[in-house]
Amino acid sequence: MEPQLLYSVTDSVATVVIHHPAKRNAMTAAMWRSLPPLLDTLAADPDVRALVLTGEGGTFCAGADISTLRGSPDEAQGLAGAAEEALAAFPKPTLAAIRGHCVGGGSQLAAACDLRFAQEGSLFGVTPAKLGIVYPASSTRRLVALVGPATTKYLLFSGELIDAERALRTGLVDEVLAEGELDKRVVEFTRILASRSQLTQAAAKEFAGGVTDRDGHWAEQARGNGDTAEGVAAFLERRQPRFTWTTSG
Repeated sequence: MEPQLLYSVTDSVATVVIHHPAKRNAMTAAMWRSLPPLLDTLAADPDVRALVLTGEGGTFCAGADISTLRGSPDEAQGLAGAAEEALAAFPKPTLAAIRGHCVGGGSQLAAACDLRFAQEGSLFGVTPAKLGIVYPASSTRRLVALVGPATTKYLLFSGELIDAERALRTGLVDEVLAEGELDKRVVEFTRILASRSQLTQAAAKEFAGGVTDRDGHWAEQARGNGDTAEGVAAFLERRQPRFTWTTSG
């Protein structure tokens, strides 16, 4: 099978799989290009309430396919940056499910997700210093927001890999699961995400991302739909709420 991004939708959760096992799921130029339109399609699907990004087999993503850097490094970086920003802008909750190596461009993609769950034994690294590449300013700021300036400098200055426990301690990942438990936990947690109010999630995602001029917009959205009334009624009636607000609508 050619290197590509595979996807499926099950129980309101879209799963995007980085499929390039011959090169530890390294991202080719074609794969970088295909991610933004795929995300647009999934964002517009009202049946999709959350998205999981993962890698084929035992590796998340070993970064960019280095052979793509020989022709035009600037173009390759631009493609990776556009894919990263498209993932960060996805309007619904996103979760990276990580096994094995999450390195270089793989770390860019993982950092662009809202949450990151990793299996024990996973390794993380941001490696442009090994190639003489200037890491993009937006990617650097995103990394600083996750792990702080000191750990960002450690990762970028050295290009060294860190294990899952250190990634958890520094805030690079949110949960570390024992071998064999990652898939179960991801299914369990994304089921929770899919059951919650998309209105709450979408507003929180913007606010947490630093948006400061949309308070009025979200107040109007809250007044104009029935999610709050439904949530309160469901709580009092001890039943699951049926939220109707959607980013796709």
